[in-house]
Amino acid sequence: MKFFTITVMTVFMFLGIVSVSVSYADDKKSVAKYIKGCDKGDINSCYELGYMYDTGKGVTVDYKKAVNFYDKACKGSHVGGCYNLGYMYAMGEGVEVDYKKANTFYAKACDGGVATGCYNLGHSYYNGMGVPVDYKKTVKLFKQACDGKEANGCSNLAVMYIEGRIPTDHKKALSLSKKGCDMGDKNSCDLHEYISAELKK
Repeated sequence: MKFFTITVMTVFMFLGIVSVSVSYADDKKSVAKYIKGCDKGDINSCYELGYMYDTGKGVTVDYKKAVNFYDKACKGSHVGGCYNLGYMYAMGEGVEVDYKKANTFYAKACDGGVATGCYNLGHSYYNGMGVPVDYKKTVKLFKQACDGKEANGCSNLAVMYIEGRIPTDHKKALSLSKKGCDMGDKNSCDLHEYISAELKK
């Protein structure tokens, strides 16, 4: 998993863009099959080709080809294709960095139920990347991400409740950090431990 972290407070803040790609394509024989399928309009085949060129599974890494196939998948309403395309625009892989485009694709992914898309879009609103800073939208998107089992959404929303950019609520912060920790996220567990200790002082 690719992870890009931007620290925004000295204690705990794990805001970063997260990339998630899940695919079962892993050999050269799959390439011909997926090309044929994508040419016939099978969006899953287009997505698989994008993933293969993005990660080098069975082919040489070629981000421009990955972008092309993710774009085809996204146009066919494959939310994973939209999400990965957003990530590529955010990171400048195969395309120039373009946060506005990245956010458009993250929004499509989020609307399609990809929790990490909600998280990354929230990250953009928090940091003003391609959109104006908007903490209300950040809270909404981090909550969607957390509810969708994206632990980064839980831990970062918890931090927002203790850092003062929204009304402070340590009980909500404690609950959210525990929720992220219960998902197996070490950052959330560390944050939960920190908040618990602070509340005992």
